[in-house]
Amino acid sequence: MAVPPVSQARTAAAVRAVRVPLLLDVVAGLLIMVALPLAVVAIPNTISVVAALLPPGVSHVDMMRAHGLALPAMLLTVPLAAVAVRRFRAAPILVAGLALLAVADAAGGYANSTGLVGVLRVLHGLGAGALIPATLVVVWERPRRNVLLPLWAGMLTVSLLSAQALALHPLADLAGPDSWRVTLQPYPLPTGVALVLAAAYLVLWLIEGAGDGGSSYGETRVAESAGAGASTVGSVGASPAERRQLMLAVVPAAGIAALGIFLTFDWPPVLVIVVAAVAAAAVLAMLGLGAIGTIEGPGGRTLAFVNVAIGLVVLPTAAQTTYLELGGLGGPGLKGLWLPFLIAAFIALAAAVIVGGLPERKVTTFPAVGMVAMVAGLCAIWWIVPEPSGWPLVAPFTLLAAGSAVALVSAFRLAGIGSALLGLSMCFPALLAGFLLGTGIQVLVLDLISRSGSATGEAVANGFVDALHKWALVGGGVVVGIILLAQFLARRASALPEASLAAGTASAATTDSAGERRFGGQDTQVMIPAPTPSPEGEKGTAGHVDGDR
Repeated sequence: MAVPPVSQARTAAAVRAVRVPLLLDVVAGLLIMVALPLAVVAIPNTISVVAALLPPGVSHVDMMRAHGLALPAMLLTVPLAAVAVRRFRAAPILVAGLALLAVADAAGGYANSTGLVGVLRVLHGLGAGALIPATLVVVWERPRRNVLLPLWAGMLTVSLLSAQALALHPLADLAGPDSWRVTLQPYPLPTGVALVLAAAYLVLWLIEGAGDGGSSYGETRVAESAGAGASTVGSVGASPAERRQLMLAVVPAAGIAALGIFLTFDWPPVLVIVVAAVAAAAVLAMLGLGAIGTIEGPGGRTLAFVNVAIGLVVLPTAAQTTYLELGGLGGPGLKGLWLPFLIAAFIALAAAVIVGGLPERKVTTFPAVGMVAMVAGLCAIWWIVPEPSGWPLVAPFTLLAAGSAVALVSAFRLAGIGSALLGLSMCFPALLAGFLLGTGIQVLVLDLISRSGSATGEAVANGFVDALHKWALVGGGVVVGIILLAQFLARRASALPEASLAAGTASAATTDSAGERRFGGQDTQVMIPAPTPSPEGEKGTAGHVDGDR
């Protein structure tokens, strides 16, 4: 019996259909682990650490202002990149963002003026701002989203926790006249690796689309209904309402970015405190936008609140803690901090994966649980820091990282991609607002010390510690307020359907003992016609029954 030949093209297509999606998921996971830390490590302004190595005649203040442009550029780019990634797809935006980072890193070795440093730091911010939403949409497009999304949430929170330490690490033991340029290219090799991975992802994505007849996984998106877990398939493009909300997020971002830039000028302490108060008002405005501006109901609102809380406290708190724990201030130094960071990162990733694997009906309370853990971490900062050894710092770092990861991944599961991108657009403005608030508290504490007439080195160091403790209390109080506001709005939203049902029942018909019914509050008599004889029981004229005809 002859066996019919098997088409080689059909076999190759079948093999490709199995292998390419798996390879895409693997490359996407590697991209998340490399690209997210690279994007977040562009945020810290570390030029003050190498100020003594700057060329003669270069203003330290101007250089700090130029180096600090990355974060304002980044928080303005995130919502715009979110719109672009929904219109032009994630893979090309991902490659473009990493290409900007690579160009800025390569040109950083030739920077010789304040203006060029400012341009390169803006490029860093643009590239990082494009990477954050692009990697999130890459995760959302993949079929193994239940694995990749916890990895993304965990890596983002771990990157925020360790960004300051990662930015300071390449600056240790610098001595050369041009070594200050390392601040502009801290990790060139990982940037190149990430760019290669992004290019590989783009090629595999194109192959997958060709194998599916021009329709890759990105042609459809999964939009989970708020709080329910039901999935519907829709087009990849953003709806007009989604685009409006993302563009609306640019408004508070632009305001906070302007405050961050203007604060680098030599303002008196009173104006710095005023800026901090305005930043607090901007946080309230973002919470209001998250409460009324989400397009996917309670799940989108919860995700917006979680992003604001994470952006506000994680990196600003970790940055102050890292500086206080450096060796010059009696702490263990960076070498003593790596082990607490690694333990916190492992626990945060594990917690995110566990929560990501739970049934969706069980994760509705986990955003609040995660934020409560963040508050506990801030309390631990207030209780433990400063600490001569690094081991006790495992507690606050783990609570901050794991709490943030749990809150973020559980909130992601309760919302769709539109709310995810809107919440992400609020995270980084809240981050800059956290820095402004922390700076305001520092300036207030140090100004009181200088007015007291005892501004010794020890008094100033104690002032920085006191400022961190006050910031931990303020940040914890804000997160508690966010938790209470989220719970209040959730209860109110759940009560609205019950009130509508009760109102409908009250206005419906009710029958009294006299056979009358009330409709809309008015008494009406229901007219019931008398019964008519059945046609089947009537006799015809010829004595036959009509029904037998």
